[in-house]
Amino acid sequence: MGVVTLSAAYGAGGPEVGPAVAERLGLPFHDRVIPVKVAGRLGVPVEEAVANDETVVTGLWRMVASLGTMPDTVGGVLPATGIPDARAFRDQTERVLTELASPTGAGGVVLGRAAALVLGDRPDVLHVRLGGRRERRLEAAVARYSLPAEELRREMDANDRAREAYVRHFYRADASSPRHYHLVVDSTVLALETVVDLVVTAARSRGIGAV
Repeated sequence: MGVVTLSAAYGAGGPEVGPAVAERLGLPFHDRVIPVKVAGRLGVPVEEAVANDETVVTGLWRMVASLGTMPDTVGGVLPATGIPDARAFRDQTERVLTELASPTGAGGVVLGRAAALVLGDRPDVLHVRLGGRRERRLEAAVARYSLPAEELRREMDANDRAREAYVRHFYRADASSPRHYHLVVDSTVLALETVVDLVVTAARSRGIGAV
């Protein structure tokens, strides 16, 4: 089975490429189901987690972004809103990812969650990074979501900063560094169908996918 981890900058097509790769490989796609599982383990009602997935995930990343480069020993606790502290969320997310990649796990395609850093050098995992120049990613987002460019520019900047800060804070790493990935693709200059083909070919070369 195996796992494909997919790290994608905003506008690079992660939400489109991930499910398509999973379908081609015959594997489950893991995105929103991960925070739901984590929230359940931390005592947040599943219904609330489903309804507020962006609050649980994006809110956590934006909180970490506000910490910047502060040492991990400082804070890391969300405001008193009933959501467990950030380290607990991270630890449970790592447990879910490790279970997915275990010999008895479901395997699959994982979008985000710093999965490339969590799962490391396992032989049955492919780590992929999708990116592209900032303006091309913005153009792709405008075409994809049909929203004003300035609105999407603000969202892109906040999203990129928050995700980078999450990885930097918890893993002391640069999320965009090629050293963490087997395959790095500028998905703004290729058709997404071509990107899917590349990822699927690379995954199968590592023995990943349903038999």
